[in-house]
Amino acid sequence: MFNHIMIGTNDIDRSQRFYDAVLGILGGGAPVRNVAASGHTRLFYRHAGNSFAVSEPINDEVATSSNGSTIGFKCDSPEQVQLFHATALANGGQTCEEPPGLREGAMGALHLAYVRDPDGHKLCALYRVK
Repeated sequence: MFNHIMIGTNDIDRSQRFYDAVLGILGGGAPVRNVAASGHTRLFYRHAGNSFAVSEPINDEVATSSNGSTIGFKCDSPEQVQLFHATALANGGQTCEEPPGLREGAMGALHLAYVRDPDGHKLCALYRVK
């Protein structure tokens, strides 16, 4: 359904340090660093047929996080969820919601961890128990 997700940042180098570390946990490699015709820098992380991008806002306004939005990253194990969370915190992220762990709900049993990146975007690391 999705081709890519792009979020804005107010500090592209800080975001690259954060996402290099966090997405590296999931097997993502170094991003393709691109400078748009407008002169704005963008980072494109590609993994398993998916693209996640971070960009300086093309309109030159301040990047803000979206209230009510969450970007979920699929993990391969409960341990990878924990490592994603710990790595995010060690690289400038902040924990949010409940502590990482197993939760039961309408979607079944899930291991979840929620963090905010340095720009305030809400991220979720998720492992669905089979």
